[in-house]
Amino acid sequence: MSQPSPLTQQIPVVVLAGFLGSGKTTLLNHLLHRSGGSRIGALVNDFGAIEIDAMAVAGALGDSTVSLGNGCLCCAVDASELDQYLERLAEPSVGIDVIVIEASGLAEPQELVRMLLASEHPGVVYGGLVEVVDAAEFDDTRVTYPEIDRHLALADLVVVNKLDRATDGERVLGLVRSLVDRAAVVPATYGRIDPEFLFDCRPSEERIGQLSFDDLHAHDSAGDEDHTGHLHTAYDSLSFASPVPLDPRRLMTFLDSRPEGLYRIKGYVDFGPHDVRNRYAVHAVGRFLRFYPEPWPADAERLTQLVLIGSDIDTTALGKELEASKSDAPHADEHGMWGVLRYVRDPEEDGDADPA
Repeated sequence: MSQPSPLTQQIPVVVLAGFLGSGKTTLLNHLLHRSGGSRIGALVNDFGAIEIDAMAVAGALGDSTVSLGNGCLCCAVDASELDQYLERLAEPSVGIDVIVIEASGLAEPQELVRMLLASEHPGVVYGGLVEVVDAAEFDDTRVTYPEIDRHLALADLVVVNKLDRATDGERVLGLVRSLVDRAAVVPATYGRIDPEFLFDCRPSEERIGQLSFDDLHAHDSAGDEDHTGHLHTAYDSLSFASPVPLDPRRLMTFLDSRPEGLYRIKGYVDFGPHDVRNRYAVHAVGRFLRFYPEPWPADAERLTQLVLIGSDIDTTALGKELEASKSDAPHADEHGMWGVLRYVRDPEEDGDADPA
């Protein structure tokens, strides 16, 4: 079976959606302040002529912002027009690491995802749908906007925001979890989530001679209180490394049954004889999963290296499951990679791809 061609480096595009007042801009500003040295480009879409949200983030982003006012992005542009906006942010000279589309509170997430999957821009790749909900107003929001249930079912990651204002936060969390389709549900206050849930953060020192967002806001964080105690959950992580290749069937069984609290998986997988030329970068946000084949660097040790991040996850059990995915078989199962290749982006077929 022929293997996919390696892809050039692409910028992930994350859709940030949620109804009016859920806290999308607050979350985006939090990501900007805690970007880990990464450079974030934003496409901000307000519903109305005065672009309040765009102004709220413009100070941090400068020329890395594209704002669209007076209409919902999903209605105002088509896929080709969206490509034009993304092209500005994906220009190599701009140095963007990740693009976040902050949709209007009245936008249709499914249409935004469809447009991104239909994008013909070679420099970007769809990175998942994040839906933000207001825990304090969730019951009323469902009455006013009953379509929120459908939006939650489409999401890859759901941020239940403003839990500090909810009188029965645990009930709301349980209700949201009952409405999602395998999406990870992250509790939050003030939009504070770990950026690593959405994208890989680059160390600030990699950007010699350029001020990162962390540098720009260093004076703000120096006097800040430690907000760790405000989080409603403790995040656990598991690092897994193996010089023995992984069996693709066993790994896909593990990924297909990953627990609800496992928010993020990233790293590289060695499938050994199933593809001796490439290692496979893996990117999972909630239920969203993609593999990206790339040639092994000439001097790289052939290792599988994965990091798993989640809440209330049994890291010991997850580690044992990954250990059980190892295989030192010298020959490849002819059809073994089929499950993995379902999640390898094919630019010619993305228009019909399944975002989940």
